[in-house]
Formats: sequence, structure tokens, C-alpha cells
Amino acid sequence: MAKFELKMPKLGESITEATITKWMKNVGDRIELDDAILEIATDKVDSEIPSPVEGVLKEQLFNEGDVVEVETVIAIIDTGGEESGESATAGEKKEQKEEAPKAAKSDDSPKAEAKEEKSDEPMKSRDSSGRFYSPLVRTIAKEENISFEELERIPGSGHQNRLTRQDVMDYLKKREAGETAPAAPAKKAEASASAPAAHKPKAPAISIGQSDQVIEMSRMRKLIADHMVMSEDTSVHITLFAEADMTNIVNWRNKQKTILEKREGEKLTFTPIFIEAIAKALRDFPMVNISTEGDKIIVRKNVNIGMAAATPDGNLIVPVIKNADHKSLLGLTKEVNDLANRARASQLKPDEIQGGTFTLTNFGTFGAIGGTPIINQPQVAILGVGIIQKKPVVIETPQGDTIGIRHMMMLSLSCDHRVVDGALGSMFLKRVAEYLEKFDTSQTI
Repeated sequence: MAKFELKMPKLGESITEATITKWMKNVGDRIELDDAILEIATDKVDSEIPSPVEGVLKEQLFNEGDVVEVETVIAIIDTGGEESGESATAGEKKEQKEEAPKAAKSDDSPKAEAKEEKSDEPMKSRDSSGRFYSPLVRTIAKEENISFEELERIPGSGHQNRLTRQDVMDYLKKREAGETAPAAPAKKAEASASAPAAHKPKAPAISIGQSDQVIEMSRMRKLIADHMVMSEDTSVHITLFAEADMTNIVNWRNKQKTILEKREGEKLTFTPIFIEAIAKALRDFPMVNISTEGDKIIVRKNVNIGMAAATPDGNLIVPVIKNADHKSLLGLTKEVNDLANRARASQLKPDEIQGGTFTLTNFGTFGAIGGTPIINQPQVAILGVGIIQKKPVVIETPQGDTIGIRHMMMLSLSCDHRVVDGALGSMFLKRVAEYLEKFDTSQTI
């Protein structure tokens, strides 16, 4: 009998775990190639995980609602026949794990084995009792100077006494109020030696009136909130502003949109035009198309532009246009429409929301003049565009200055001042505006 280990797929550079929302196949069910086995959710996308093999589902190693790290085995599929080389290798690895001392485990079930962590992480994923700690919990513990001994004493509300983010946050509130023991002195000394501890102000108490309505945040909203706070804590945000004269583009689009819809069945929005200008500017200024890792700068070879899209439930998702600088305006238009439509229908695949190197967000869609967007980590810049509106502006001509009515749009670039200073950010922003204002209106799409 050959067994195939189905793993939680990698879902993006900044995504380390996902929540199992629904098992679509039960133990004993027959599975065909590409059949959806389960649904998962992250802070960026809800997705179905298809089966890469045919067989029978033998084991589900996690339950609905469990948070699972990427590359962790989540199910076992019996493919029948002899074990392949890949299966044999997986089996050897499993045997090696089983040979490890079991004294450090309280649970020898497949679930415990499947969630085994690498030993070289800054904080262990399991304590001496076999308790599992997610990357988010370990990060909070490190930032808040919670010792490993303290973590063991915190009661968990998750599956199998698992510690959730809310458990840790509740513990921190009690610790600040003096209701629990402080962190171990050794840990405090170690933290103060490396860097001064940042004092986080305590949130003010909120009074709730009888007529007030209390609404629980959705899972997606909680994850988005965590991601935004993490971005603010990671990057030194500055925002730069510029105006672009969009008159020529507006007039050109008004002529072309009907032609394109009749010929291709595609709607012509401003988004592909924005993406084309951004892609050109990123080629001119490659040090904006980067990421950072510690004190290292990673210059991205590909220009992959994410576009923030609103979902029907009011949340945002960021599908990515891969290699945007290599695509024609028609190609960009078709891809933008396809991704936007599937984003609204929650039909995006995990690989379609990862790998972005720069992000575009359109405030103008909702009537805003502009805004100060938050960087989408691990990128270092994001461009916001406001509503296009008619304004009286000064027009310089060889015969002198005049005042005319033009279609103007505000551009706002938020960038990480650690690596993109005001000079570089301003030059990049100006170049984007120049590409928009010098748009070739003689072209057809």
C-alpha cells in the first residue's frame, strides 16, 4: 500500500500558516486527481486544496478550525500499489522522527508528528510537555518578553490546549494589571542588553452604551488587522504626493472602451493603464522594486504588481499581475478584469495572490481624493491613486500661462524610509506621473 502525504501548500512569502475551514472529503472517500479535499483560509485568500494524486483518503491529521503551518502534512492518501521513491523517502523521514526521544512528547498521535517544528527556530514550537506554539504566538512572546516558562503556564483555548493569539493578549492584559507573575529576570536582562524595551501604552477602557451594537470582527478582518499592525511595526512609513493630468488618458479611454468591449468583450478601466506606468517606472528605478531581510536588500528581478481589490464582504484582497512589464496594454486589461472578477467571487488560487513586488491601491474607486496607504509586506512601497476629477489648473504654453479645466488625479506613494528615502521616492513618483501624462493617445488597444 503506497501512501501520499498531502502538505499545507506555501501560500506566499509572508504567509506561514493557514486555517482549515472545511474538510470536503471524509476518511474513506475516493479521491480523483484534482478533486478539492479541503478549504483553507489565510489573511489574504480563501482557497480549496486539490489532490495531486488519485486514491482513498486514509487520515485527516487536523480538524476544522485548526491553524496549520505551511509544509506540514495534513492528510494521508492511500494511492494503492507499491510505494514510490517519494513515498519511501517520506516514510524514512517519518521513521527517523519516531526514533527521536518520546519523553518530550505527551501526544504520539499522527497530529502531533505532523506538526513537528524545525529545531533551529528562535523559540521552540513545542515545550517539554509537547505543547504546540504557532509562529504568531512565538512572535508575540518574543516581542512582549514572555518567557518560555510563562507560556507553559498560560491556559490555551485552542484545540488540544493550543495557545491562541487571544489567549496571549488576555494574559498580557492581566500581567500589565499585576494579576500574574512578571517575566523571568534573565529574559528581561537579555532583552535590555540587546535593545531597550518599547513601552506599549495600554488601550483605554471602552464604555458601551445600552443602545450600542457590539459586532465581532470576522476572521478575515482580524487577520488583516494583524497584518497592518505588523507592517507599521516593520517599516518606517513616509508618504509622498503628486498630481497627474489625466485629461489625455480620459479622452482616449472614452473613445476606446466601447470599441474594446464590442471586439473583445472586455471592459477598459484605468487600472491597466496605471499598472503599465508603474511597471515602466519600476524598471527605471529598480531600487523601489525590492524587499529587505535584516540588513540585506533583495532586488527583485521580476516586476509583479499587486492590485488591491474589494470583496463583497468589505475586505480587501491583492491579486498579483506577474511580469507586468512584459505585457501589452490589452494583455494587462484582460488579466486585470479576470483577477478582479474572480477576487469578488472568492475564486482566486493561492499562487495568484503571492509573489508581488509592488502594490497599487485605488482610493478613487470609492470617491476619495487620496490617502496614505500601508505597505504590503514584504514590499517596500505602495502607490495609491485618488479620484479623477475636473479642476481649474494653470496651463503653461509658449504664448503664456492660461487657466483651463483639466482632469486631475492625486498620487500618493507610501514607502519604507529605511531603504527608500525621500529623493528616490519622489523621483519614482514623478516618473509614474510623467508616464501617465505622456501616454500615447495615438495607440489603439
